[in-house]
Amino acid sequence: MQPSKVLPYYFKAVRDFDPDSVTITTLITFDRYPIFSKLVTNYQGPISVSIHITDDENRDENLSKLQDMYNSNPYMREFVDVHVVVDKFDRQFNMWRNVARFFARSDYFMMLDVDFHICTNLQRHLSLDPRARKLMRSGAAIVLPAFEYVKQDDGVDSATFPKDKKALIRLVQERKVTTFHDFFPKGHNSTDYEQWYKTDAAYKVTAYQHSYEPYVILRKEGTPWCDERFIGYGANKAACLFEIYISGIDYWVLPQDFIIHQSHSYKEETRKQERKYNRRLYQNFQEEACFRYSRNFLQANQWDSFKTKNLKEQCNKIRGFKQAMANANI
Repeated sequence: MQPSKVLPYYFKAVRDFDPDSVTITTLITFDRYPIFSKLVTNYQGPISVSIHITDDENRDENLSKLQDMYNSNPYMREFVDVHVVVDKFDRQFNMWRNVARFFARSDYFMMLDVDFHICTNLQRHLSLDPRARKLMRSGAAIVLPAFEYVKQDDGVDSATFPKDKKALIRLVQERKVTTFHDFFPKGHNSTDYEQWYKTDAAYKVTAYQHSYEPYVILRKEGTPWCDERFIGYGANKAACLFEIYISGIDYWVLPQDFIIHQSHSYKEETRKQERKYNRRLYQNFQEEACFRYSRNFLQANQWDSFKTKNLKEQCNKIRGFKQAMANANI
C-alpha cells in the first residue's frame, strides 16, 4: 500500500549492540506508549520498534507525543531504535514488522507483540544455555510459551506476574493463569504445554499446524520476510510463521522462559471483519507459498534434502498439491 514514508532511526539508541544479542522487534501506535515504556524498562536490551503516525491533521501532534514518550524513560535513549512510518493506512502489521526487523542491529531478533511481558531473565538464560545458542546459530526458531490471566483484571499490572517457571506452574494449577487465547487452541497448542511443564531441556515442535502463531526468536539472515499483503487483524502473523516453517526452519521451545499477556480491551467489530477477509487470503497464500518454495527447492536441486521436510508435511495437506507435484514428475 502506497505511498508510505519510512523514517528509519527517527531516534537511535546510543549503544552499539553485541551482534549475538537478541533485538526485540515490535510495533506500536501512540495509544500503546505506556505499555511500550514498561517493556523497555523490563528488557533493558536492544529494541527495534516501528511506530505508525497517521498522515492527517494530527500528525505533528502525534510526533510531539512520540518525542515526549521517548524522553520520558532514560532506557529509551540507551536501548531503543525508533522507526516512524507515516501514511494513511492503519494496521499494516506485517509491513511494520518488516521495518522493525530490517533495521535491527543484531544478528537475532524476536517477534513480540508489545502487550506481552517477558517474565524471566531471558538474556541471561540464553547466554548460559549452550543448547539454545547452538539452535539459534543453526537458524532454528526459538519459541517462548505464551500465557494469560483467566481474570483480565489480574493481568493488567506486570509487576505482579510470576518471575520463574515454578511460580507460573503454581498459578496454572490454581487456574489463575492459562495458555494464551485458549479459546482458540490452534494458535498455540503446537507448543505442547504439557511437555513444557515437566521438561528442563529445549524440545522440538512436532505437531505444527498452519494456525500456529508463537512468539519466536529468529536469526535475521536467511529468515523469510512477512508477507505485506496481510492488512489488519487475523492471519498476518500465522502467514509469516507458516512461510518461515515451510522454508525449512524448525521450531524449538525454550524450557524455562515464558511471556504473559498484559490485559487490554479489543476493537472486536473491527477485528471480526478483518479476520474474515484475511482468512480467505491466508487460504490462497498457503497454496501459493507451497508452490513457490517447491519451485525454489527444485531449482536449487534440494527437493530430496532435509530442508523440504516441513514443506512436504504441510503442503501435502492442500488439496491437489501432491497430484500437481506428481504431474511434475517429482
